[in-house]
This record gives sequence, C-alpha cells and structure tokens, in this order.
Amino acid sequence: MPGWQKFYHELKDRNFEIVSVAEDTGGVKDAGPRITAANPEYTVLIDDKHLVTMLYDMVNVPTVVWINEQGRIVRPNETAYVDNRYKALHGLDADEYLAAIRDWVDKGDKSRFALSEDEVKRRLAPQDPNHALASAEFGLGEYLYKNGHGPDAIPHFKEAQRLNPESWNYKRQAWALSDAKRDYGTSFGEEVRKLNGKPYYAPRQLGEDKNKDTTEEKKQSN
Repeated sequence: MPGWQKFYHELKDRNFEIVSVAEDTGGVKDAGPRITAANPEYTVLIDDKHLVTMLYDMVNVPTVVWINEQGRIVRPNETAYVDNRYKALHGLDADEYLAAIRDWVDKGDKSRFALSEDEVKRRLAPQDPNHALASAEFGLGEYLYKNGHGPDAIPHFKEAQRLNPESWNYKRQAWALSDAKRDYGTSFGEEVRKLNGKPYYAPRQLGEDKNKDTTEEKKQSN
C-alpha cells in the first residue's frame, strides 16, 4: 500500500484515482489494522463477501482493472505489482506496467494500452459454469464460518477449490480461516512449490498497440 500511495501522489492531480478493495472474510477485524497502518489517501474498501472476486471472476491478488471516466472497463483483470520485490516468484515487471498506466493517464482512450470494447469482451469471456457453482459453495462456506460453524464450512471451501482450481483467492482465504495443514493437508508454500515452475499468475498481455495497422491493412491502404 505505501507503494501505491506514492504512485497515487504522482498522478492524483491528473484525473487519476485508485479504489483498492481488500477481499477478506474477516472484514474490518482482519483487514482494518493493515489499512490503518498504511494510512492511504486513496479510497480503500473492504469486501467481506468477496463480491468483487465473484463478479469479475478474479482468481488471485493483486489484481487490477482499469476503468475510464465513463465507467467502462478498458483493461480487465491483470496482475499488477507496484514494485519488483516479488519478481523472482511471478516474473512480472512492475515498471513496465506502471509506465502503461502513466501512458493511459496521459493519453486516455488514445493510449495503446486502452483496449477496444471488442478486445475487452474477448478477454472477459463467459464464466465457466463451474466457477459460478464455486462462488456459491464459497459463499456458503463464508456464511457458515461467520455464524460460528467453522468446521462445517470446510467441505464447502474444498468444493469451491475443486470447482475452480485456478482460484488462489479461494485457497488462500480458506486456509487463513483454519489450520491449513490439519484441515486441507497442505499450505500456501506447498501449493506454490507443486507448480514446479508453472507461472503463479496468468501471463500478462501488455504489448498490444491498437493504433498499429497490420501489414495487410497497410498494403490495402496504399
């Protein structure tokens, strides 16, 4: 959060806002102290029902969505770090992503990083039906946990993970609410090691240039 605070200071006077959402079943009790300690000047919300995860089909954190002044998504879910302290784990360069945001702030919809509506729709493909079921199972698990039935929530958290195995959000939240080794037979570190070199995050598609003509288009225009 201090890194995003610094970035916000750089761009806040250029019609740029950050809305950060903490996905935490524990709500203010768990997320609040970290937010208070960071003392951010941008907007921070706490989503204890994981609605953002469900509606945007987010599977990991940190995830960023770009939204323009008209409320239209111009870049959907992408992994975005504000620095490179964890680059050895995920292999994603923070500097190039921050440069892309600066370009968008400077040029708006003319930025080569602001995707067309068709491209946004392509990337926001229809949700896998199993993912919708996973959301329902996870929500039921949360309800049980919040109402003092933690052990009864575990089978539903496990089913959510089975239905949507790509979702690290489901895994990490469930493990944080119990003894992961005892109740799930694993841990975050063990699951990362099981990847055995497979990228922890989906590859980022940042190099598009929507303003470039293809070679064939150039030939036709000549």
